[in-house]
Amino acid sequence: MTGGWWIHELWNAGRATELVAWIFWVLASISLHELAHGWAAMLEGDDTPRSTGHLSANPVVHMGVPSIVVFLIIGIAWGMMPVNPYKFRHGKWGRIFVTAAGPMMNLLIAFVTLTALGIVASQTDGGEQVHHLMVFLFTGGFLNFVLFAFNLLPIPPLDGSTILANIFPGIAKFYAKPQAAMIGLFLMLMLVMSNAGGLMFLWANNAAAAYAGFVTSLFN
Repeated sequence: MTGGWWIHELWNAGRATELVAWIFWVLASISLHELAHGWAAMLEGDDTPRSTGHLSANPVVHMGVPSIVVFLIIGIAWGMMPVNPYKFRHGKWGRIFVTAAGPMMNLLIAFVTLTALGIVASQTDGGEQVHHLMVFLFTGGFLNFVLFAFNLLPIPPLDGSTILANIFPGIAKFYAKPQAAMIGLFLMLMLVMSNAGGLMFLWANNAAAAYAGFVTSLFN
């Protein structure tokens, strides 16, 4: 999806199902990722997600208009869930639990969609409608593997950096420095624009195909 407007390119390439699936799964997956943070925070005794109105199924609440606009233009999006770590019952372990809940939600979505894909693939001989459904399910699994891996990178402000900072105080001190945020932004931009980002997508694609194939083999 490079060299032009990604939506236009997918549409012109006759990949309308993939386009619809991509938009749906980005909005749904980021929203559920943020909701997982919020639900975990509530379990830890923090009512901030509820008091700020963020326990909502509305993607605009979690992503905001700027994120959705950027997503529609260049295909990149982000979300946010307000929490107050000082209210967590279990200190640093509470912070780790709440932070990890987001990526683990993405992993759960990936396994659920790909399990469904594997079952569908094993029970049918094909057909256009089935093909569209399989593209939809594969896109959901593939994308959520990407979100799982990406969010666990130890780059501020990604979830992986928060988990690492709560395990290693020395790293937390480095992340607290003003230049850490700039370094993190630079590294994320390099990841998106370089082959490293492509390698993550390749891994997610292969992992999604391998797991769906494994499920299919169980039902054949």
